[in-house]
Amino acid sequence: MTERAKTSDESAPARSARHARAPEVLAPAGDRRALTAALAAGADAVYLGLDEGFNARARAENFSLETLPEVVAEVHRAGARLYVTLNTLVFESELPHLERVIRGIADAGADALIVQDFAVALLARAVCPALALHASTQMTISSAEGAEVARGLGFARVVVPRELSVDEVGRFAAGTDVELEVFIHGALCVSWSGQCLTSESWGGRSANRGQCAQSCRLPYDLVVDGETRDLGDVRYLLSPSDLAGAESVPALLALGIRGLKIEGRQKGPGYVATSVGGYRRWVDALTQHGGAPDADARATLAHDLREMQLSFSRGFGDGFLTDVDHQTLVEGRAPKHRGVYLGRVRSVGAHEVVVVRDPLARASSAPVAAELELRAGMGVVFDDGQPEGDEAGGPVFDVEPRRLAGGAQALALRFGTPGPDLARVAAGQRVWVTKDPAIAVRTEKLLERGAPEGRIALTLAAHGAAGSTLVLDARAGAHTARVETSAALSPSRGAGLDEALLRDKLGALGGTPFHLATLDTTGLAPGLHVPVSELKALRRALVTDLEAQTLRGPVRAIAAGSVLAQVRADAQAKLDALPTRGLDDTARLLPLCRTDAQLDAVIASGLGEVELDWMELVGLGRAVERARAAGLRVTLATMRVQKPGEEGFDARLAALRPDAVLVRHWGALTTLSRASDGGERPLLHGDFSLNVTNGLSAAHVLSLGLDTLTAAHDLDAVQLDALLDASVPARVTVVLHHHVPTFHTEHCVYAHLLSEGRDFRSCGRPCEAHSVSLRDRTGDAHPVIVDVGCRNTVFNARAQSAASLVPKLLLRGVRRFRVELVRETEAETRVVLAAYAELLAGRISAREAIRRVGTHEQFGVTAGTMRVQG
Repeated sequence: MTERAKTSDESAPARSARHARAPEVLAPAGDRRALTAALAAGADAVYLGLDEGFNARARAENFSLETLPEVVAEVHRAGARLYVTLNTLVFESELPHLERVIRGIADAGADALIVQDFAVALLARAVCPALALHASTQMTISSAEGAEVARGLGFARVVVPRELSVDEVGRFAAGTDVELEVFIHGALCVSWSGQCLTSESWGGRSANRGQCAQSCRLPYDLVVDGETRDLGDVRYLLSPSDLAGAESVPALLALGIRGLKIEGRQKGPGYVATSVGGYRRWVDALTQHGGAPDADARATLAHDLREMQLSFSRGFGDGFLTDVDHQTLVEGRAPKHRGVYLGRVRSVGAHEVVVVRDPLARASSAPVAAELELRAGMGVVFDDGQPEGDEAGGPVFDVEPRRLAGGAQALALRFGTPGPDLARVAAGQRVWVTKDPAIAVRTEKLLERGAPEGRIALTLAAHGAAGSTLVLDARAGAHTARVETSAALSPSRGAGLDEALLRDKLGALGGTPFHLATLDTTGLAPGLHVPVSELKALRRALVTDLEAQTLRGPVRAIAAGSVLAQVRADAQAKLDALPTRGLDDTARLLPLCRTDAQLDAVIASGLGEVELDWMELVGLGRAVERARAAGLRVTLATMRVQKPGEEGFDARLAALRPDAVLVRHWGALTTLSRASDGGERPLLHGDFSLNVTNGLSAAHVLSLGLDTLTAAHDLDAVQLDALLDASVPARVTVVLHHHVPTFHTEHCVYAHLLSEGRDFRSCGRPCEAHSVSLRDRTGDAHPVIVDVGCRNTVFNARAQSAASLVPKLLLRGVRRFRVELVRETEAETRVVLAAYAELLAGRISAREAIRRVGTHEQFGVTAGTMRVQG
């Protein structure tokens, strides 16, 4: 199982140096009100998406490209930065539209793009080389080795996956000079970002295209060894609690993390205001106290956490920041906003409900919020264990404290008319406080005040001598200006232009984005005079010049004409320069096995090649020996993701001397493409998890050292055809038959529900003794498979086939067809392989192959999600 390594200690001077630069508090903005709330609450940067597409939160209200320049100006005037999310996969037909969008973003003055697809980066580099690029968490860059693929394209920052602990982030940071950004608050995806295919598999749309169907928030039954296990009201087995990582911020500051990111582009201004304001105060307090907050700062944080809970919370925890804890990540009783837990119903009367204060057990590392004081007007809900229904609840009209027999503290809650249906409320039900109207009132006042003024530090230097003009050199951020008086300086009769006078007249910057931070008068001779009106004129001229520069944003060179043709030509040149190792004109059926029984079937089939994806390394070694003894070429699959400290897994795969490696994560590509011990390295086949959906990305990842790649599961047949047109078909593997790997998650269902262990060290390895599936509301039981890193993959219960595409794909030059097996028996595997072998040989039709295999036919998503505008 996983071998975790510890982060080496960092010296005190190094920690102090890192503390010198406080990280950004980075806020979500799903609409204009949320944007205003973020700026008013003190965000250092905001991130938002566009209506024009390529945006992972397509269901948010978002912003238009047409109005982006004024949004940029608003953000910059508040002393903040603006990052635009182009963080989805891109299809070949969308590249012309993508170029227009990038050009508009660069022209509007946005500070950076947040990117998932390499095609976006390649086009952005050609359109505007100085436009900063941030690698989205959707890229699944989970280690310093993986960051090299982004660094090679000039990415300035990587948004690390939510699954990394602070120690793992430290190892990541120690291995790269690329800036790191860490999610610190908000919803947690149960699946690794960029690796969730549930929406595509079950909903006909793609999370990698901005259309997440939130399948993780649905109820599931646990099936163990074929039997349904009763878990009571724990049914939301893949719905994590929300992240509130405030306790990890001091350690992240010490690591020099550049951005602390708050999730929530689909949430309202109240959520944005409370979360941004709370983390703003916390970061400021930590920075001021060298990372060691005082009691007042901790009390403020506790109050702010309570406000955040009331704004939106499925329950708060540390997520993965304090390492894996399978017992606390998923509570499993509700998938939606719960707020603050109050207690349990003791009794129900005609007009009141008595609630006993009964604090929930809290994980030792979970953030501590202030005690709730329930007031009239707050909203409550009575939890009957059916959160998907219409739960009883409403605003409280009156609250009366009571002490029950035995000393228990209780509250009598009374409601107005009409109030909740108390006939639906029963003793023992949990009670949650879901709303505080006072937060809404404060949010509206914050929105009325709008973005703060004077956040941008202004540095001034004054120069001059008698008989010359007074010259002021100014700097505000990256912008500079110089102004001078129209009249010459003359001797003064009194103190003249001393520092106090200059600060008074030049520092009167109310109503502007600036405040006077420093004033250098060493270049100004003493005893000089200039009319005060001249000083005021200089101040106005400086403000006018610097404000115009600030609102406009960075001045960057933007290519005059379309760059797409040249970028495509460069991609073709990369393809033409690739070595031809391992390529021939033979159509190959590539079975991917996970069990010895499946390998037995492959050996019996007479096929020449096998791909092995094993749960543990000892068994993998034996499987390699058996496959080689049968004369098979052996490909070994890496883990789908690799965290810092897990580099040894790839090394152990390489030590088995495979003929090829199925590369599933960016770190393996970096490591294996460079590996050399004097012999020829194995062939490197990129898997679907690298998410290649267009020719530009295909050429780029192949040029990094891959010999072939696998078409992403987000492609349908039309989009696959376009990818083949723009690439080299012989280098593209098509998955012919598979159970879509829907969720790939750090959370272990086995450990959580079949043990009391918090991680692989203490779980007792129930995965080695039991077989688990998750049954959905339609009755399908989806297998849960554990990999060598103890991560779970939930596979779709039903296999899908692309059999009907085979004749055309063969004509197009595709030669690599994968069949992925999950829990198929030896007999089932024999049937599947025989049917597809005959199909490739042209001896049976696609319809007959489908009949023999007994699956349904589908390739990729059923519908696109992009709104392409002319």
